[in-house]
Parts: sequence; structure tokens; C-alpha cells
Amino acid sequence: MLNYRHLHYFWVVAKEGGLSRAAARLGVAVQTVSAQVRALEQDLGHPLFKPAGRGLVLSEAGQEAFARAEAIFQLGQELPQAVRAAATAPALRFAVGLSDGLSKLAAHQLLAPGLDTPALRLLCHEGEFEALLGELALHQLDVVLAGQPAPANPSLRLSSQRLWAAPVDWVGPPALVKAAERAAFPQCLEQLPVLLPTGHSPLRARLDRWFEAQGLRPRRVGEFEDSALMAVFGMQGLGVFPVAQLGDEGLSPPFGRALRRLGRCEGLVEEIHAIHSRRGQHHPLLRRLLEAAR
Repeated sequence: MLNYRHLHYFWVVAKEGGLSRAAARLGVAVQTVSAQVRALEQDLGHPLFKPAGRGLVLSEAGQEAFARAEAIFQLGQELPQAVRAAATAPALRFAVGLSDGLSKLAAHQLLAPGLDTPALRLLCHEGEFEALLGELALHQLDVVLAGQPAPANPSLRLSSQRLWAAPVDWVGPPALVKAAERAAFPQCLEQLPVLLPTGHSPLRARLDRWFEAQGLRPRRVGEFEDSALMAVFGMQGLGVFPVAQLGDEGLSPPFGRALRRLGRCEGLVEEIHAIHSRRGQHHPLLRRLLEAAR
């Protein structure tokens, strides 16, 4: 373990430019300062100072050590104020897991009822569905937003509520949408470049079944885990892509000006479910989220 007292003495010597001035600032003997610096050099295995005339300058190793020490003790100076702030104004922590492939635009809309909470500390963690359920079961998360309900597993003791279901539209940049005007929808998807969510997304499984039912073989040019990233690439002209109604309404500028509607996947909806543990169901922001969805 690094001895931070040794590191502090070294840091003061480096800032003061010499052992004598450092000893005067610290209120100790020069021999004490020198012994502390030598002990740090022994721990690190490299000399941190080198002679320069009658004084000392930092070696290359010492310069690196000083840069790290500067950051460490800067944080140390901020610590008392941060602790006082946390003690006088405790934050309301709300840890949300977002399943891979979930529409981030829709997730923001669903979380909006709690975003004006005073002293809110919102933690959003994106990950795979099964991993998020494990964190939820260990009470590391308050809720998981996913495109599917909680699995029927009594040992997990999880409950879920569908927050939202919306039809899925296809949108794209104006040039691509205009080029498809002569072809009927959805057959035009075989002619246009198509962007899709990756295979682990529940929406992707529904889209694949919809393609099969329509007898379509879309020209796939890209797959994305992040729906917002898919929108960015679509906006730049890479292809057309599916977006649920709530997410589409959230395509505010610059997205809204750069995208046009192509058509709707009749009979297809995207869903978002709130999954929570029995212990976590009493969290005030989770209750507000569920009530707003109802």
C-alpha cells in the first residue's frame, strides 16, 4: 500500500522547491522531510529528485509522481466541502437499468415525471437484460426498463408493469424517402438501405417476424445497439430505420428536420416494461413512474 504521508512530504518538497522550505512549511526538521522522501523513493523503486546546482529538481519519474500527487491532494482539498454538501442536502438516488436496444428517446420520456425532483441523483446503467436483472435482484438498481417483462422465475421475486406500447414507423432522410415514393410501402424496404436494432433487442425479433409475414428481404446495411445512434446514422443518410411513435415524437431538432416518415408497420408495436423488486417498489420515484404510466 502506498504511504500517503510519504507522498505528501514529497509533494510539498516539489511545490516548495527544496527540503528546507518544505520543512518550514510543514513545521518539522529537514531530516524528517528527507527521510520521508527517501522512504517513498524506496517504495516506488526510483529516485524522484536529482541534484541541480545547490538544489534539487524532479527526475522524470518524479515529474510523473508529482502530477499524480497533485491530482490526489487536489481531490483531498475538495473532500470536506463535498462531505458537508452531501450531509446538508442528501440526494435522492434513483438507479435505472436500461436494457440494450431500448429506445433511449422513449426511456427519457418515461423518466421525465421524476426528473424535476429536488436533489435528484439519477444513475442510468445500460447493459444486457439478464445482467441487469441480477443487479436488480441484488438491490443495486431500483428499476430496469426493458422491451420485455420479467421472466417467470419465483426465486428472483421480480414484478413488472408495461409502461408503454406504441406502433412502429419507418423514417429516413428526405432524399431516401423521396426516392421510395414510386414504390409501395413496405415493399420499398427491399430497395432502400435499412438500419436495424441488433439481434438481442426484443424489437428486432418482432421486426424479423414482420418481415417474414410481409414476404420481405430488406437490404440491411447496419445494425445498432443504441437507438439514438441509429437515428444519427440514419439522419446522415446511411439508411431508413424503425422508430416507435413516442421515440419519433422525441426526434426534436436536429433530428426532426432531417427525417421524414416512410410508413407504419401495421400490427407491430414496441413495448417498454418497468421491472422492479418487491423491496424496491416503495421507492418514491418508481411509484411516480408507474402512476404516470397508468
